[in-house]
Amino acid sequence: MTPDKRSDYWKANLRLLTILLIIWFVVSYGFGILLVEPLNAIQIGGYPLGFWFAQQGSIYTFLVLIFVYATSMNKLDQKFDVGED
Repeated sequence: MTPDKRSDYWKANLRLLTILLIIWFVVSYGFGILLVEPLNAIQIGGYPLGFWFAQQGSIYTFLVLIFVYATSMNKLDQKFDVGED
């Protein structure tokens, strides 16, 4: 792999990580702590939405982000021809 291609691969990887970490932060800290009172006005499954995000939603979001990261990295690896296959 050429140095330019390696640099582009690393930039794409960092961009993906940054986006996913921002989403994780917004959901876990923003929805679960900062915006809990306004979200509690909405009910989901009989529980206030703010409570749900603090207890369940941030965990579910984190699990989804893991799968998104794995899938995105596989595509990125194929794009830059550094896949494991």
